[in-house]
Amino acid sequence: MSVIAAPGALAVRPPVFSPEGIADRVRLIREPVHVVSGPDGRELGLATGAPPDGPVLGTLPPLYPEWLGGRTFCEAHGVRFPYVAGEMANGIATTGMVAAMARAEMIGFFGAGGLPLPEVERAVHSLAQELGSRTNWGVNLIHSPAEPELEWRVAELLLRCGVPRISVSAFMELTPAVVLCSAQGLRRGADGGVVRRTRLLAKLSRPEVAERFLSPAPAALLDLLVARGSLTREEAALAALVPVAEDITVEGDSGGHTDNRPLSVLLPRIAALRDTVCRRFGYRGPVRLGAAGGLGTPDAVAAAFALGASYVVTGSVNQTAVEAGLSDEAKAMLCDADVADVAMAPSADMFELGVKLQVLSRGTMFARRAGRLYTAYRDHGSLEEISPVLRTAIERDVLGAPFEEVWQRTRAFWEERDPAETVRAEADPRHRMALVFRWYLGSSSRWAITGESARRADYQIWCGPAMGAFNRWAAGTFLAEPSHRSVTQIALNLLEGAATLTRAHQLRTYGVPLSSEAFTYTPRELA
Repeated sequence: MSVIAAPGALAVRPPVFSPEGIADRVRLIREPVHVVSGPDGRELGLATGAPPDGPVLGTLPPLYPEWLGGRTFCEAHGVRFPYVAGEMANGIATTGMVAAMARAEMIGFFGAGGLPLPEVERAVHSLAQELGSRTNWGVNLIHSPAEPELEWRVAELLLRCGVPRISVSAFMELTPAVVLCSAQGLRRGADGGVVRRTRLLAKLSRPEVAERFLSPAPAALLDLLVARGSLTREEAALAALVPVAEDITVEGDSGGHTDNRPLSVLLPRIAALRDTVCRRFGYRGPVRLGAAGGLGTPDAVAAAFALGASYVVTGSVNQTAVEAGLSDEAKAMLCDADVADVAMAPSADMFELGVKLQVLSRGTMFARRAGRLYTAYRDHGSLEEISPVLRTAIERDVLGAPFEEVWQRTRAFWEERDPAETVRAEADPRHRMALVFRWYLGSSSRWAITGESARRADYQIWCGPAMGAFNRWAAGTFLAEPSHRSVTQIALNLLEGAATLTRAHQLRTYGVPLSSEAFTYTPRELA
């Protein structure tokens, strides 16, 4: 077993000049590496460990995975590694996954999106009890435009229970709930600076949304929260001096909700915006940028750090981890995926708005079938307007039940979750149609979680191209075996590989001849 730890005394290793020898030395990232010249003065090679006797043209210090990101991120969050296991909705990012990440000195977020409030509360209490005084864990608050009251109640719950980190996602505008999470508990520190009780990580993929989170909370929302008694005047005054979030996760082409934008374009754009906004408001503390989306191999992780990310967030690849709350059947489907085995499909939570998310297409018909439902919704004013031929096809091939039967199940669900939705549906035939179709979208993700074999062709599995890239990288290694894919082994190998590739790129800039083998990292068991 390899251990991520500092070395003892430096070994004395003779210089090497062969491609194989250079590739081997590149991987010794925890030792100083010396660029040396050969006997003829033209050939370049490497020596590691103690300085060699011959001429040394340049030296690079040791490199650790811990040092890849911005040190302020690790200091602010009390972690060793600049790495986050992102939330995966419906509890796919389980409490076990979050606890494992916290114990490994990283951060994990519980996937609260889509879950009823009592289930979120049980998860929060379980994590608080298991992790005790640790603060490097959190829970997701997802924007719920169709259920603003639920969004508010989840925010209140997380604050009431003292959840130390909150990842907010899918927000296009600031809402009372997200501003409450940002501002409640603000106080002055001994040095006069503003101290946060709860830290927000805002996941986004649009510059205009980034600017809202980089700026102080709007006065109108702060005044509203003060009037409600949810904030004190002192908290509101301090909130006007700091950004809504001090950690902005820039999300590229990812699984689930995504704008499919390349990270290499998006992150520099938002980094420049961050600098502009910070100068405008004169913040005293740093505002950090993280990277998410498409991070399934060491190359991608190294590239994210090279773009300036202070931390990285992984998602799709963690669904195959042993701790993930997904059925073995669904995990096996993910393990077979390649980079092109994804598609865009209608989103359950923003169905009426036409919002789409990225899902697995290999082995499942969900994307195509969900698309048929949205087309029917777009083209009709009610279930009754749908032609008999199309209705029969949808009931037989997609829903697997008559419209009326699905409506009865849907009504029972909303009577318990939010009776106002039932009242609205009874008065608005088009909304009733949307709820019936959303039943399929919501059920399809639950079928993948529970492993409903009869509905395997309908599994909705959120997935980005990173999953396929991870599978190709892991093929033939110990990580190819699903039972070895713990969330921490995935994380440590991605970080170790990223550090190794970063060292290789450093040496290439010094003119050292590197073979393709020097730019590869094979997963191995780490601790």
